Amino acid sequence: MNFHTDQYRPDSPRPARRVLLAVCMAGVMLPATLLAAPVLRCQIDQGGITRMLDVTPTDDPYRVKAIDINGRFRFKAVMIGDARQVDYIKLYTYDQAMRQPALLHMATYMTPAVSVSPATLTGRNFIYAPDLERELQYQCMLLEVTP
Repeated sequence: MNFHTDQYRPDSPRPARRVLLAVCMAGVMLPATLLAAPVLRCQIDQGGITRMLDVTPTDDPYRVKAIDINGRFRFKAVMIGDARQVDYIKLYTYDQAMRQPALLHMATYMTPAVSVSPATLTGRNFIYAPDLERELQYQCMLLEVTP
């Protein structure tokens, strides 16, 4: 006798399991760009040494610390915003003077567009310290990166 019934059979998934399976499948099928986050990637060249700096969004610019570049410069990159939108980016370059750092260069980018392809945001910048004419170069890209 072969008939169809709505009763639970051990070999068929329960309705809750079907919903869970559907949710999991939808999560796998979501495009990666929905999970992507903005990252500011800066390449800093000074004294023959190249450094890469990745910066993620923050809501407090005062928590971001300037990094030392070969004991000669300090570089600070601040990206204000969240995973959905970048409000602004500020880049600071300081001379590492004997007494205290002195600001040499500051750039602001208001509501910059995030790119999935490598495209420079800043172009190549050349900054010179007042004493001994030391040079620092940097360029930054605003990318969308999946974790």
